[in-house]
Amino acid sequence: FQLQASGGGSVQPGGSLTLSCAASGFALENYSVAWFRQAPGKKRDWISCSRRSGEKDYRNYVRGRFAISRDNAKSTVYLQMTGLKPEDTAVYMCATSTLEFCVVEEEMYNLWGQGTQVTVSS
Repeated sequence: FQLQASGGGSVQPGGSLTLSCAASGFALENYSVAWFRQAPGKKRDWISCSRRSGEKDYRNYVRGRFAISRDNAKSTVYLQMTGLKPEDTAVYMCATSTLEFCVVEEEMYNLWGQGTQVTVSS
């Protein structure tokens, strides 16, 4: 069972990126999927989640700028990021949980993908 995160890169402030989290070996539709990020010197932080039901949750500081979606047929969850700010610079990673609802505690997520770097600078 694997998760593969991709889509990171370098953008200018105000730019956009779409991250992908692809599952292999299992059906993503049976899991809630969250995106976390970790900036240099900071703890890993939960930012958004797609529940098994399809409902979505966001951290307040990304709400309205980031949008999470899933394509269960492709076993992929996306994080569309717009209006990027320098403080969004971090390694972004996805993780799955068997819970029906979203939680912020990283210990509740059982499978993690490797991170993808997002850098926002002028």
